Amino acid sequence: MKSTDPRNVGKYVGLSVLLPVSTLIGYGMGYGLDYMFGTHWLRFVFMVFGIAAGFIELLKELGDGS
Repeated sequence: MKSTDPRNVGKYVGLSVLLPVSTLIGYGMGYGLDYMFGTHWLRFVFMVFGIAAGFIELLKELGDGS
C-alpha cells in the first residue's frame, strides 16, 4: 500500500498531533500537581514525560511498517 493512499491520511494526521497533545497533557498534569502541592517545578518534569511518551509512541507507529 502506498503512503499516499487515502486510507493512510487518518494515520498521518493522528501522528502529526501526537507530540503536541502528549506534551500539553503532561504539562497540564504537572500544572495540576503544582497547584495541589504548592510547588512550581512539577509542570516541567511532567512536560518532559509527555514529550518522551509522545516520541516513544511516534517511533512505535513509524516503525510498525504497516
